[in-house]
Amino acid sequence: MRLDAEKLEVLRGWGDGLSGDEREEVRSAGRAIVLLIEEIDRLHIDLWHLRRPDGVAPDATVEPPAPEVQADLGASLRRRLLARRRA
Repeated sequence: MRLDAEKLEVLRGWGDGLSGDEREEVRSAGRAIVLLIEEIDRLHIDLWHLRRPDGVAPDATVEPPAPEVQADLGASLRRRLLARRRA
């Protein structure tokens, strides 16, 4: 199941709603959801920019990153989320 624009907006609404909760853990979860949605938006824009000059069709399949790249991306995301949480 892919995340389309409608699903992302539902998640953004949940994140915004949770961000206003009185419980710190729930607020943190809400902020994390919003951060992830913002990152997805930025990645969509980056992907659009990458495909446009090459003439690649928007519906072309994209090869998944290699396992070591996936691990690096996961570690990078965790570091960014922790740094944002501490800020």
